Amino acid sequence: MLLTGWGRYPTVTSQVTAPGNVDALTKQLPAYPSGTCLIPRGAGRSYGDSALAEQVVSSRFLDNFIALDADNLRISCGAGVTLAEVLRLCVPQGLFPPVLPGTKHISMGGAIAADIHGKNHHVDGTFCDHVESISLALASGELVHCSRSENSELFHATCGGMGLTGVIVEARLKLAKVSSVSINTESIAAANLKESLTLLNEHNEKKYVVAWVDCLARGAALGRGIIHCGDHSDAGELRHRESSSIGVPFTTPGLLLNRVTMATFNNLYFNRHSWAKGARQQYYDKFFFPLDSIRNWNRLYGSRGFLQYQFVLPDESAESGLTEILGAVSSAGKGSFLAVLKRFGAANENLLSFPRAGLTLTLDFKFEPSLLSLLDELDAMVLAHGGRLYLAKDARMSEAVFKQSYPNWEAFKAIKDRVDPDGLFASMQSNRLGLSGADMGSSTA
Repeated sequence: MLLTGWGRYPTVTSQVTAPGNVDALTKQLPAYPSGTCLIPRGAGRSYGDSALAEQVVSSRFLDNFIALDADNLRISCGAGVTLAEVLRLCVPQGLFPPVLPGTKHISMGGAIAADIHGKNHHVDGTFCDHVESISLALASGELVHCSRSENSELFHATCGGMGLTGVIVEARLKLAKVSSVSINTESIAAANLKESLTLLNEHNEKKYVVAWVDCLARGAALGRGIIHCGDHSDAGELRHRESSSIGVPFTTPGLLLNRVTMATFNNLYFNRHSWAKGARQQYYDKFFFPLDSIRNWNRLYGSRGFLQYQFVLPDESAESGLTEILGAVSSAGKGSFLAVLKRFGAANENLLSFPRAGLTLTLDFKFEPSLLSLLDELDAMVLAHGGRLYLAKDARMSEAVFKQSYPNWEAFKAIKDRVDPDGLFASMQSNRLGLSGADMGSSTA
């Protein structure tokens, strides 16, 4: 079948299997012939080609809840369980995942493989910082238990390892305690990048802090944005409710997304939030997952899809680097509706985990041939300022850029080669980045 990531670029023809249980999976893995490229896939929400290969093993049936220990704030479940399902079970009991990304429709295994982060990295770190243990099916069919104290090297390679060490089948996650489903939020307008960075620093004590940035703004308004802050409210109920949503029923013409329509949207968004003064309460679902209210929103970027580009820059070069990068994006006229700026705290021990202390910016670009040369230019700027790109969003980074910006890649590769000596686990991305075999020939743009 034809597969893509959430960005719908690139595409690959894959053979997909979905083992019905762990026993079926562990019998299946050693049966693959030598030279097979196989990658695990959860809910398909990574943006690029990190979950694309000629053979894909789906975790859709590894979706069992194993145990919920409310007293000790722990949940154990299969890798195919989504965060939406975790929230549905846990919220009525006053329990909450400690880290949430921008969508709840991702699997537990995918959250671990990408070591996802949220609006609170500066306070709570990454998702894997709260994962206590995982069960991993190796290429040999062996099932291995990993934690910080047991098979710790494999644990730190698998957390953030993009599915390249094996198939995550189960995990145990530490939860947080909450008093209600509400978030106390506040939105503050910033006139330019310097003011945006100042406001991020001033509100760093808030649990959740994120900035929307108008990446088409120029001159004195370069980097203008809206800072959104939030904390869990003590007031309100604990009743989970499903949020309503609308769907995009078909792929829209890509020409609808252009500089004029994006500039119009950005002006409306900036002005709307500039006028909305003061704090308010918001249901957690709308605060964390605003885009989940639009099903299949990725169709808005046209039939060629889009590329999401996320990078992090260290604090000492963040302002100058962001100024340079936003200037290049604005001049190219390839701005994005979804430009998100956040502060990261310290890096963790996971070998390929993306976050490090500094500032991260995420941009969405409609795919068009002229985009690739711009992204190459942005890569050079990111490297010059000591930064790196997020693997879960990447669809075209070069091997040289990856290896220059991820200093632990050789340590990761050594562990991968030890547990997967025949190189079964490989994706289009890992082949491109030099973490596995040769480039695949079956992909299409």
